Amino acid sequence: MGPLGLGVTFVTLPLVIRAAAGGQWCYDSQDPKCGPSHWKELKATCGGDKQSPVNIDRRWLQRDGGLGDIIFEGYDQAPPGKWRLLNDGHTVMLSLESEPGAEHIAISGGGLPGRYRALQLHFHWGSPSRNGSEHTVDGQQLPMELHIVHINVKYRTLGEAKGHPSGLAVLGCFFQVSEAANSNYNTIIGGLRNISHAGQAVDLASTFRLGTLLPHIAQLSRYYRYQGSLTTPDCSEAVIWTVFEEPVGISREQLQAFVSTVHFPASGAAPLKMTNNFRPPQPLRSRKVFSSRDATASCGCPRCPFAPLLLLPLLGPFSSSP
Repeated sequence: MGPLGLGVTFVTLPLVIRAAAGGQWCYDSQDPKCGPSHWKELKATCGGDKQSPVNIDRRWLQRDGGLGDIIFEGYDQAPPGKWRLLNDGHTVMLSLESEPGAEHIAISGGGLPGRYRALQLHFHWGSPSRNGSEHTVDGQQLPMELHIVHINVKYRTLGEAKGHPSGLAVLGCFFQVSEAANSNYNTIIGGLRNISHAGQAVDLASTFRLGTLLPHIAQLSRYYRYQGSLTTPDCSEAVIWTVFEEPVGISREQLQAFVSTVHFPASGAAPLKMTNNFRPPQPLRSRKVFSSRDATASCGCPRCPFAPLLLLPLLGPFSSSP
C-alpha cells in the first residue's frame, strides 16, 4: 500500500439541540436541529480533519500499484447458525459476529495493514425524491450504499480499535437501480417487515454467502482507498475505507422496501419513515484518495469506461433532485 498504508470529547450541549429518541443525534430528515451539521457539538471528533464520507473526485485520484487483490476469507460460504437483523434507530444492521464461525469472515491483502474480521453490515439510502449514498463520485450521489465493517484482529474490542488509525476497515458498495430484482438481497429485504420499528430485531431464517452482496468477483480488484472515519457519531477517525467502483444492481421495488418499511424512533404522534439516513460528504482537506491497480476510473477523464455507469440517472420516483 502507498502512503496511506503507513499511517494508515464529549461537549456539554445547549438545550436547543433536541435529542432524537434512542440517541442524541439524528439525520436532517428527522430534525435539522440535531442533524449531521450538529454532530460536532455532540462529539468533537465529528469535526476532525479526516472525516467520512467524502466526494471521490476522479480528476485527482492517485493510482497506487500496491492496491491489488483483496483476500476475502469466508465470504464464499454460508456460516452455521443465524444472523440477526436489527433496526437500531438509524439504519438496518446485520450482525455478523454472533456465531462461532464469525472469526472466519475476514479480509486482508489489498494494501490493508493486517487482517480484519467482519463485525456487521448496514445500509444508507434516500427517499422517493432523493438519492441516499454517503460517498459521492464526481459529485454524483447514488441511490443506496452498503457498508461492511471489519475490525483489525490485533484489537479485542471496538473501543480499542477506534483509538488507532488502522483499527477498522470498511468496505463500501454503491447501488444502482436495475430492471431485475437482485435475489441475493431477498433474505435481508424479507426481514425488513419484522423490524419496522426502532429497536426491533429478527433472526434471519438462514445465513448466506456474504460475497453475493458485493459486485461481481471480477470487479472486486477495482476500488478506491482513503483514510477516514465512521460516518456516524462518535465519528472515530480509525477507518481504512475501500469503496468499490462497480455498483450493485437492485430493483426499484427492493429499494422501495427500505424506504417504506423501516421507521426512525418515534418522536411525535407517529413514527417517521427511515429516509435519507446519510451523512453528506466531508472535506477531504490534506488527504488523498487512491485508486487500486486495476481501477478503470482512475484517470478522471470523460472517456473512462466506468463514467457512464456511475452517472446513470435514476428514472421515476427515485430520481435525484436537480
